[in-house]
Amino acid sequence: MAVLDLIDEAAIVALTSALVEAPSENPGGTEEAAVAVLEKACREQGLAVSITEAAPGRPNLAATLAAGPGPGLMFLGHSDVVPAGPNWTADPYTAHIRDGRIYGRGSTDMKGGLAAVVAAMSALSRAGEFGVAPTGPVRLVCTVDEEEHGTGVRDFVARPRDHDFLGCIVAEPTDLQVVRGCRGASYIEIDVTGRAAHSGRPADGRSAIDAAAAIVDIIRVDGEHLAENPDELLGHGTWNVGTISGGQGISVVAPTCSLGIDRRLMPDEDPNVIAVELRKTIGDRGIDTDGISVDIRVTMEMPGFATAADHPLVTAAVEAVTHAGAATSVGGWTAACDGGFVSRDLGIPSIVLGPGNINTDAHQPDESVAIADLVTAARAYTLAALRLLRHVD
Repeated sequence: MAVLDLIDEAAIVALTSALVEAPSENPGGTEEAAVAVLEKACREQGLAVSITEAAPGRPNLAATLAAGPGPGLMFLGHSDVVPAGPNWTADPYTAHIRDGRIYGRGSTDMKGGLAAVVAAMSALSRAGEFGVAPTGPVRLVCTVDEEEHGTGVRDFVARPRDHDFLGCIVAEPTDLQVVRGCRGASYIEIDVTGRAAHSGRPADGRSAIDAAAAIVDIIRVDGEHLAENPDELLGHGTWNVGTISGGQGISVVAPTCSLGIDRRLMPDEDPNVIAVELRKTIGDRGIDTDGISVDIRVTMEMPGFATAADHPLVTAAVEAVTHAGAATSVGGWTAACDGGFVSRDLGIPSIVLGPGNINTDAHQPDESVAIADLVTAARAYTLAALRLLRHVD
């Protein structure tokens, strides 16, 4: 299709590099510079851009190609990256190109994906020259704080909607595979309080560590139960006790103990309900009696989602990637992403599709993404928009 000739590889490389060189580490709330780079690029392509603060100094961006009154297509991404960390062989925030790849923190997750979306929207802005203009708007939404607590996407979904969208493509790195479902994620934090005593007379005290150990055993058993009936697409929910701290000293009965727990969610699970059920089991077992108290809090939630295999968004994406020149498949993800909020809270069917491999390229030293994959992604995004918003032979 002639419109694909408008995909500009040099522009994709330049924008990806510029975004990498605007560090936006999270934790830290430093997305503002990267969003400014993205805003400039979008305005240069004639897109209508709006900026809203999800928190002070933490801007969400929405860039829209107005292309007709019909329902539109949304692209979703995030501006924050995980900290660079050690063991890089070059400056993680100086983009460099080697062997057809762009290196730098965020190149894969997910500044390359953002650049590919902007390139696709630039091509779509001229699609009318070839008689294939989309019949509805195409919008890029870029949120802050995806890597931590979802501040950006929570703010976005809470605002009034100004248009209907047939689907949402999350441009996270999937190695150009079409992911039609993701598990969700949640953090559950537990504080156990007991009573200190001399270790020579432990019965005089109440050990918070002993109580926490009993809670960990409840979690272990429930995890085994969850694994008994895996879902064909997403597997099953999981527990992971990631942190534990407690005690006052070796010769003191522990008066406090805290657990930090990751609970991966199936699309129909609510972590607040899970926390209530865990609290009830703790009570039923008599763990929080006789001087022991337990406080349970859900401190982070990212919902899961699943889109039907025969949904037009899924079929359009598969056709688009194939016609863009890449092999693809349809499956699920054990990771989580902001698409769960869009699916659950806005009712917009969602998939994940993007350049780079989240397992081998992201969140590690010398992160990189193949330039050829960025170009293929931009081509696929263009074709998916045209297929979904206008029938294309």
